[in-house]
Amino acid sequence: MKKRLITLFTASTFVILAVTGAIAFVGPFSLRVVGVHALAGFLFVALVALHVAASRRAMAGHLRSRVLWISLAVTALLTVLLWWQPGPVRTVLGWSGNLGPALDRFEIGERGMVYRYTPDPSYKMVLEIRTGRSYDPRNPPRLAIWLENQSHYHIKTLLEPETEDREAMLPYWAFKVRGWREALEEARKRNASLDELVDAVSSPTENSSFDPADYILPRKSASPMPYRLMVEINQPGDPSEKVEDQPSLVYQVEIDNFDPKTFQILERVGYPAKEENREGKTEWSVYYIDERFDSALDLIESALLTIERGEAEREGAR
Repeated sequence: MKKRLITLFTASTFVILAVTGAIAFVGPFSLRVVGVHALAGFLFVALVALHVAASRRAMAGHLRSRVLWISLAVTALLTVLLWWQPGPVRTVLGWSGNLGPALDRFEIGERGMVYRYTPDPSYKMVLEIRTGRSYDPRNPPRLAIWLENQSHYHIKTLLEPETEDREAMLPYWAFKVRGWREALEEARKRNASLDELVDAVSSPTENSSFDPADYILPRKSASPMPYRLMVEINQPGDPSEKVEDQPSLVYQVEIDNFDPKTFQILERVGYPAKEENREGKTEWSVYYIDERFDSALDLIESALLTIERGEAEREGAR
């Protein structure tokens, strides 16, 4: 009875590992999914140890089997191969919804905020935001970080706040994401890709891809395409002499992997404002800073983007 119970628990834990592993591969990075997967892994190891202890006699017989040592050798070889990650393995990992084994981390310290994004061992992105005198760590501002192509289309959100007011506080980012989601839904209805849908509405361009890997990992493309890293920040309830609540501010930097730079400073490009286009649809555009702003200009003192590129990527960008 005891041995059967351990076997059932081991099988159930294996199912949890398989399901969370599949979710982690298909979907974007989730600390909750990774946490469940890791904890289930520890539980699985403990259950396997109990299973071996409960089956000592049978296991002693297996130790004399040649098949056991062959299977262990093959497993060790596969482990080394997967750890080394040669080209074919990287290709499979590239199918992941998170661009492979991506590391995504956001930290808030005394000197500011640091966002780290590593979609590939050969491409390490670090955004260091030095906070200004208006920044209050007890009541931090809303912050969103995302990527756009040269056609100003949203291609990937790197960081979004978890607060319920994020769309109201960050209207420019919300507008970009909303347009991307609507286009994605329309493409699904037409059974087409997002690239094909945009090309059907407008003229095809060389820089209208919606696959982040075409920009972030240029070695997968014959011609690397430039893209933009965007930041929108807004402090709720920050009045100035002109307005009761100052609008959000938008910063950006252009990244060109064909002419790579390790260090780049983000530029403050303005604030978003709502308007209607010729078709009567609501849009958000960025305008130059005016006299309504004072303390909001000091939320960010400086923002430095650092990208470390490996040899494989530099060769692919040539």
